[in-house]
Amino acid sequence: MSRIAASAVIHPMAVIEDGAVIGENVKIGPFCRVGSRVTLKDGVELVSNAVVTGLTEIGAGSTIHPMAVIGGVSQSLHEAGEDSRLVVGENCTMREGVTMNCGTVGGGGITSVGNNCLFLANSHVAHDCILGNDIILSNNVMLAGHVRVEDRAILSGGCAVHQFTRIGRHAFIGGLSAVSYDVIPYGMLNGNPGILGGLNVVGMTRAGIERAVIHQVRRAFKQIFESEGSARANAAAIRDEYLDCAPVIEILDFIAAESDRALSSPNRGKN
Repeated sequence: MSRIAASAVIHPMAVIEDGAVIGENVKIGPFCRVGSRVTLKDGVELVSNAVVTGLTEIGAGSTIHPMAVIGGVSQSLHEAGEDSRLVVGENCTMREGVTMNCGTVGGGGITSVGNNCLFLANSHVAHDCILGNDIILSNNVMLAGHVRVEDRAILSGGCAVHQFTRIGRHAFIGGLSAVSYDVIPYGMLNGNPGILGGLNVVGMTRAGIERAVIHQVRRAFKQIFESEGSARANAAAIRDEYLDCAPVIEILDFIAAESDRALSSPNRGKN
């Protein structure tokens, strides 16, 4: 049996399947469909012609625009109909035509999106992706399965991200870029194939990082990617030099972590 809060406003031409949970002050416009295992938290709005299905939870204050399909079955070739979930955080906006798929049992069983994220028209979040907070996916951005995107990353229009790739915090991906390898925190990647062209200095400045710290990060970037040897070896070698610089340590930890992908670099992929 559905649980629908008395304050919810549901258009008579919307379809709410039996079992759905609808929170306080939810607004559901005409021609929307809400599946039987969906939970819409307080203040969620489905503008019109939106579909929310699967074992899906939409966080408070989020908005879903027309033609979006949220919580669909994964497009994995290994999909076998097992139970899996999609969880979207608070105050997220999913514009026209956005698609988000539930996870797969083999990939952890959950696709997860943090708070305050913006998904522009026709962007896609595939199965088992894990996204942090305050992320922007511009129009037509495509995330393949198992991608991880950390807080405050910005992905520009039409870029495509290979499965299992990691994109670090405050990274910036240029329009139409092909992201085949991991992108370090604060990194800026452009092109097809994607090249790590430097640091997202604008984003760092907007985040309140001091100029002196930005200069330290730039110096560390050169030591990692412009010195002889592998990026991972170079990163390990300079750690003691930057113990008092949190952004550099964040980059070094990202590089040292286990990953299925190589690192994006000025020379494309470099371990």
